[in-house]
Formats: sequence, structure tokens, C-alpha cells
Amino acid sequence: MDDSLVLLVIIIIAALGFGLSNGLNDAANAIATAIGSRVISPRNAVIMASFFNLAGTLSGALLGAYVAKTIGKGIVMPEALTLGTVIAGVAAAIIWVLAATYYGMPLSVSHSLVAGMLGAGLAAAGTDVIIWGTLTKVLLAVAFAPLLGFVGGSGIMIGIMWLFRRSPPDRVNNIFSKVQVAAVAFVAYAHGKNDGQMPIGIIALGLMIYYGNEQFDIPLWVIFASAASVALGILLGGWRVIRTVGTRITTLRPVQGSAAEVSAAAVIEAASNLGIPVSTTQSISGSIMGVGATKRLSAVRWGVARNMMVAWVITFPICIGLGWLLAKAFILVI
Repeated sequence: MDDSLVLLVIIIIAALGFGLSNGLNDAANAIATAIGSRVISPRNAVIMASFFNLAGTLSGALLGAYVAKTIGKGIVMPEALTLGTVIAGVAAAIIWVLAATYYGMPLSVSHSLVAGMLGAGLAAAGTDVIIWGTLTKVLLAVAFAPLLGFVGGSGIMIGIMWLFRRSPPDRVNNIFSKVQVAAVAFVAYAHGKNDGQMPIGIIALGLMIYYGNEQFDIPLWVIFASAASVALGILLGGWRVIRTVGTRITTLRPVQGSAAEVSAAAVIEAASNLGIPVSTTQSISGSIMGVGATKRLSAVRWGVARNMMVAWVITFPICIGLGWLLAKAFILVI
């Protein structure tokens, strides 16, 4: 087995490992509000989220793989990368995501990968290989995803409160305990269409470099293997992250959980169709804050929210630095 083939195999393993870590951290995004509002058991929640995430990943890949193409060839010019630098970028993201998951901190898995690849690309060839137009869209999404989630969550919640203003609270909770199950499925599906495309983009990029192709081809086995890796991560569950998102930001009832889930899923779905890697974590967290704020501002635990926002911001410098260091190490060794 030649060295290049060994590196390609490592990329495939690393990409599937990234998919697993994605599912571990982002499991909270689809199911935490439902668990927090107690409308579904944790076991049933992870099974359902895994299924719909799998469906979303397959759907997104077969309908254009826009996010996968952005990850694979939209951040750093592929011709400037080697197999070693791709491994470095992915490894940087995995290290940061697993560390955050261990400490129960929800973060942007997609932005971890973007930053890791950016750092590796800078180490390999400098700033000239960065595709600034796409990177700018990704950076704008860091600000707008939680903001849109907040506005959408509060807007939907206010609309529900007005529509059901004369209904008894028990009846409202009974209705939305059923609605929230469907909303969880919507978020899991949207997550698959966006975050589920990340491992696909990594493996397709590795194949492109290995075979020297100019075309960004995505074999079917890559789609199914990647979808399975993320779904497995969700099945295993990142329970510390689930507690943070589902219970520590604000107290959720089925009606609040439903409003937050629908708002977040709409933001993610729109970003997926535009090919923009958006943070599912930021979208759902912003939506939960917006829903909580409709009760009163003090209903949101802003200290927890602040810690999450700090993690979102430092993701970029940390993963860029890790990607740069690991890529430099690969350049020296290989």
C-alpha cells in the first residue's frame, strides 16, 4: 500500500470520526428541547433524531450536496491542499468538538471544521488560497444564525400566545406535546441536510486530491457511510450537551420547545439550500433564548448563554491554530 493510499484511508476514517463527534455534540440540537419539556423519553428521542438525521443527510446529498461542496472546495482552493493538510484540518475540528462535548458545551461543529481547514490551508500555502467570498458568508452566519433563531423563536412564540390566548394552559400543552415531536423530526432532518454533509465533503475532497480529479465527485458509498456516522453519534448521545441546551438556558414546556424547534429548523433549512454551513447549535440556542425572553428577560439564564457565545467565538481562533500546527507537523513529517 503506497503512502498516498494510506493517507486517503486516514482521511476517510477521520471524516467518519468527525461525523461521529458531530452527532455526539449536535444530538442536543434536535432532541434537547423535547427532553427538557418531557414530551418524549431520551431513548425514543435519540432513535427518532438518528432516523430523521439520516434521511436529511441522504436527501441533502442527493439533491445537490451544496454544503458538502462548500466544505470540500469552497473554503480553501483544493489544488493547494495535500492529503496531509486535509487530515490536519479535520483532526483539529475533532479535538475541539470532543473537548467541548466532554465539558457539556454546545458549539458549532460546522464552524470548527471550517476553521480547522482554514488553519491547515494557511499552513500549506498562505492566504492566497482562501476563498474569501465563501468564508465571508460563513462568518456572517455566525452572527445571523442565532439572531434569526432568536427573532424567529420569539415571533413564533408570541403568535402562539395570541392564537391560544383564551385556551386553558393544560389544553395548549397537550396540543404542543404532539406538535413538538414533529418539530424534533424537522430539526433532525434539517441538521442532516446541513451538518450531515460535512463528512461527505471531507471524503470527496480526499478522493479528489488522491485521484487528481478536477471534478468534485461524490460516490454513493461516501453518502451512506457519512450519514451513518452522524446518525451513530446521535444514537450514542452527548448527554452533557443535552442537559445544557434542554434545561440550563431556560425552562421549557412543550409549547416553548415547539416554537424553538420550528424557528431553528427554518433557519437551518434556508442555509442548507444556499450551501452555507450554518451552526445548528447557534440556531437552536438562539431560538430557545428568544422563546424564553417572551416570558420575561430574566427567564433566560444569560450567564449560561454568555458562556456558550464565548465558546462560539473562540472556536475560530482555536481551530485555526490547531489546524495550522497540525498541518505544519504533517509537512515536516511527510
